[in-house]
Amino acid sequence: MSAGGPVPPKATRARAWRRALLATVLTAAIAVPLSGAARPRIPAPAPATLPPITAATLQTAYAANRANATRAARMAAAHGDAHRASADRTLASPTRHLLAFDGRGAGQATEVLGDLAHADHIAVLVPGSDTSLDTYDRFHRAAASLYGDLAHRAARGTRTAVVAWLGYATPATVSPAVTTTGRADEAAPHLRAFVRRLRAAAPARAHLSLLCHSYGTVVCGRAASGLDTDDIALVGSPGTGADSVPALHTRARVWAARGSEDWIADVPHVSADLFGTTVGFGTDPVSRAFGARVFDAAGADHSGYFTPGSVSLANLARITLGETSEVTRA
Repeated sequence: MSAGGPVPPKATRARAWRRALLATVLTAAIAVPLSGAARPRIPAPAPATLPPITAATLQTAYAANRANATRAARMAAAHGDAHRASADRTLASPTRHLLAFDGRGAGQATEVLGDLAHADHIAVLVPGSDTSLDTYDRFHRAAASLYGDLAHRAARGTRTAVVAWLGYATPATVSPAVTTTGRADEAAPHLRAFVRRLRAAAPARAHLSLLCHSYGTVVCGRAASGLDTDDIALVGSPGTGADSVPALHTRARVWAARGSEDWIADVPHVSADLFGTTVGFGTDPVSRAFGARVFDAAGADHSGYFTPGSVSLANLARITLGETSEVTRA
């Protein structure tokens, strides 16, 4: 096309996306440090020292991490942070099963719902942005909703477990980090290592699924190569940083869904180079070009994929149970 000709619509959209990203980066570069400075760093003990996780050591790990969360709650309370102290105390409850806990800073936790040592089917949930110990309750509700649906749906005698893996420093929704794969690249080796440890603690026959939400889909995309998992489901995804399923280099079945009310549909699925950094995550995972198995999420909004009774939750449970022929397609 000649230099003076009209600009193609696709190029116009790409330029608009670059401008929007640049505005986000500049705004966040100013706002995020100021918001971070407004809240003093929360003190907490170092994580508990644990033996390698196996079926035989699970109860030891649960007890040690509950004790660590109790100490973290006391330190947060002494520091004057009642909200964090309450969150830590909740996780320290005898009814909670923590594979890992770190109360320092934004905090990290890995929680098991169900009998991991004897589970036939295991789902690992990987969360998106703005997930921390301060917001952990909503992540726990998602895991509990899935576990409840699995208990209702699974055949008699089938045992299930859900693992809520907050094992990385999630980016803030309004921040430079949320527009790049940087945090995901840092998280990917930790997720791979965790899945290896999980396989050591679970029965060898267990069917393992990764259910990844929002920025968590970027983490799963970066970790996919070499992951010993049977299924990877991407919901509310801005992209994975890969152009297609083959580019993920995984033997797992790859699924994707987006609800009709999810604002992520308005995010252009492009990549752009800004100041030497690649911003954006590429191909839309629910597009034909990406090549995932697209399933129905009905009217889910960005936070609604694990809503009890929803179409999306039912399909995520079917994927977890390996009932692939029962998954309803979009």
